[in-house]
Amino acid sequence: MRNSRPDILAFQDHVIIPDPDAPTLHMAELYGNDNPLEVDIGSGKGRFLIARAHKHPDVNYLGIERQLGRVYRTAKKADHRGLTNIKVTQVEARLGLSEMLPDESVTTFYIFFPDPWPKRRHERRRLVSQPFLDLLHSKLAPRGCIHFATDHKDYAEATAIVFGDDARFSSIPPFEPSEDELTDFELIFTAQSKPTNRLS
Repeated sequence: MRNSRPDILAFQDHVIIPDPDAPTLHMAELYGNDNPLEVDIGSGKGRFLIARAHKHPDVNYLGIERQLGRVYRTAKKADHRGLTNIKVTQVEARLGLSEMLPDESVTTFYIFFPDPWPKRRHERRRLVSQPFLDLLHSKLAPRGCIHFATDHKDYAEATAIVFGDDARFSSIPPFEPSEDELTDFELIFTAQSKPTNRLS
């Protein structure tokens, strides 16, 4: 029998394993430069992250993903493309932001197609909430941006209300990814003729 657990250490240059004794990341040491940092929350299999990092070698990218298999796939793609500006870590989003990211260190957050928890009794489980906005704001650099996308209209409307009620944030034109930057989820939803709702 073979162990089916992916060997993420095979691509250790692209994988961050959280240190419980010293969880806060030192970005200049980690990436070897002081370039701006952009974070993809729920980076999935890395389609957006890889395409973005390839186009912008002068920006550092961090993928936060809770599923190990997806972390492995992203790291493998980054390694095969020779991308030195991309890291990915397996951690729950709130924990990753609160413990691993220094304050005012992120220029852009991407939150694409988070679980919409469509049943009303499960809405409290949604990622975007007032406490989560507090966390995002603490990690954003001055003039930093947040880009959000979902196929779920109700979630988009609820997210717009949460951001709209917070004076610390102001609306800007929605981020429009290029075709090669579309996430795997967006490709699936587009094939199903489901519109994407974008907020920035």
